Amino acid sequence: MQKLKVDFVDVEFINEQESKPQNSESVSSSSKFLAPPSKGKFDIRKSESRAILPDYNKPIEFFISSDASSVVEHTKKVLFLEDDDIAHIDAGELHIHRARKSAGMSTTRPVQTLEMQLAEIMRGGYDHFMMKEIFEQPDSTYNTMRGRIDFKNKTVTLGGIKDYLTSIRRSRRFQMIACGTSYHSCLAVRSLFEELTEAPVSVDLASDFLDRSPPIFRDDTVIFVSQSGETADSMQCLKYCRAAGALTVGVVNSVGSSISRDTDCGVHINAGPEIGVASTKAYTSQYIALVMIALQISNHVITTAARHKEIIQGLSEIPKKIEKVLKQSEHIKEISQKYLHGRDSMLIVGRGYQFASALEGALKIKEISYIHAEGIQAGELKHGVLALVDDKLPIVAFATQDSFSPKVNSALQQITAREGHPIIICTEGDNIIDRSKASAMIEVPQTIDCLQGLINIVPLQMMGYYLSISAGNNPDRPRNLAKSVTVE
Repeated sequence: MQKLKVDFVDVEFINEQESKPQNSESVSSSSKFLAPPSKGKFDIRKSESRAILPDYNKPIEFFISSDASSVVEHTKKVLFLEDDDIAHIDAGELHIHRARKSAGMSTTRPVQTLEMQLAEIMRGGYDHFMMKEIFEQPDSTYNTMRGRIDFKNKTVTLGGIKDYLTSIRRSRRFQMIACGTSYHSCLAVRSLFEELTEAPVSVDLASDFLDRSPPIFRDDTVIFVSQSGETADSMQCLKYCRAAGALTVGVVNSVGSSISRDTDCGVHINAGPEIGVASTKAYTSQYIALVMIALQISNHVITTAARHKEIIQGLSEIPKKIEKVLKQSEHIKEISQKYLHGRDSMLIVGRGYQFASALEGALKIKEISYIHAEGIQAGELKHGVLALVDDKLPIVAFATQDSFSPKVNSALQQITAREGHPIIICTEGDNIIDRSKASAMIEVPQTIDCLQGLINIVPLQMMGYYLSISAGNNPDRPRNLAKSVTVE
């Protein structure tokens, strides 16, 4: 096995005693939930060499990147630096120093092997990464569930949080912290979380949480959701919550990311690399991961057993139902170009489980097509929003069948009574909605109420993409925005 050596030197506290080699420390337990298995991992140990050197006499190259997926074309061996690590490459040698001494900081840095393939970060036959990632959702949603849900016995097992279940179940409150699309995935499952755990659930934007600095207690469980696992505001919130003694759970897509290392436990969503700046498949995979967490936390409660089975059965059908929606791509393209192209503003209306879909759909449209889009809670129309409605304002409304259908239909009547002509996303075969007053209809397969958002969001993702193309924009690289990987 190849051995790499490293010496960590504290540049602020250099003395003879500290410069002597010490025993290697193991990686802290908080980093284990997303780390690859120990088999095949290269240990890096402290030595007097003060450099990473291969044991064999061959040239070695180093690549520096903000995201591991960007170097997969050149190497699959990666080393993640910790906060305050300073890397210095000189004459083919890598020196790693510590800028600041931190209590409990491990002095080992494992070299991990990337499991992704080069084909995963290539466009394939698609014009843009965003469209590729939209069409990957049948596979990415299945991969999130693979090996974790036993569909035959209707059980969920998440190894990343299994050892912490007792502590999580004792929590008196759940706090979810995220930004952007990840925030919307938290909103999408909040109601289900409260239903299954029978505990209050708060969802906060990381930046707002930092501004307020609300009280966090030791019997709280705080869930951090991030595609990259490196979101700066979320990391600051994580430090705040850890200092308060709360149990922290990470839900991320990037192995070895800061959130995955610093949380107590968590779940890797297994969505695969997402290159496009506008997140699509990460949203649906985060949604499913949070649903699975809620299921595992509450799987000891007899009164929710029937609901568990219903949800797991629904999850088993999600990939095929998303695939069915994707077959309507030409229909959605036609609607987008006919009714939405060239408009300056639009509303997206949803209620209950679909309010998060309205917010996420609006975000997708505004960030890549540059059209002002606003997600509206249908129950709030009469509290000011109806003043905007006329025969020229584009409106997209979620009206799929669930327990909120009568209230949503009432909202649609309020819109059409004011000369509005909404584009309606409805359940296949729906015969309750008055189709004569709609601009267009998009029919989607029906699933159980708490999972319907996984199906409903796909048409909005595609609308955003087609509107961006119609406007001559690059949907992979929206202006003023970026990810940790810069798309070429």
